Amino acid sequence: MTTFIYYADIFGVIVFALSGALMAGRYRLDPFGVMVLAAITAVGGGTIRDIILGAPVFWTVQTEYIVVIFCTALATILFIREPKHVPKRFMHISDAFGLALFAVLGTQKALAYQQPMLVAIIMGTITGVAGGMIRDVICNQIPLILRQEIYATAALIGSVLFVVLIHMGVSQHLAGSLAMLSALVLRLAGIYWQVSLPAFKFDDETND
Repeated sequence: MTTFIYYADIFGVIVFALSGALMAGRYRLDPFGVMVLAAITAVGGGTIRDIILGAPVFWTVQTEYIVVIFCTALATILFIREPKHVPKRFMHISDAFGLALFAVLGTQKALAYQQPMLVAIIMGTITGVAGGMIRDVICNQIPLILRQEIYATAALIGSVLFVVLIHMGVSQHLAGSLAMLSALVLRLAGIYWQVSLPAFKFDDETND
């Protein structure tokens, strides 16, 4: 793992852990609950990815990820006394950074394990969205991935762009940066302008 990828991964863990900790604060969970929700949000997607790839689960090999999650959750508890006063848009923005980072990093790891491009794209999308999905389910919310909001689509596009750029011979650093930026901009645009995909509506009324 290069230095760039490592620190990008750490940053992604921090912003996703922050997102989970803020969500826990909104639901007034105890400190243990804050830790659990922060951890699930931060490493849930990567854990699923590594299990599918047959790779060592990354946080069991590099335990500093757990330390980072603990410190992020603790800092949230100490310095953000009233999470309900934190704007939801801030939570969505911090989540967007994690989504973009993890989607591309998950794709990169799958490619490093010699997976086909399609599998790498799926692994990247899972890495980006699964942690937040589990967080929302625990908090009894409809996961963002299942709503109209541009969420999984942003992760998917970031993963696809990374694979395409790598296939074209672009360096991993440049390809990763462009793909992350594309996914982030798309997600932030969806938040700012409230752009969404059309909803599927099933009318179960029958005409007599």
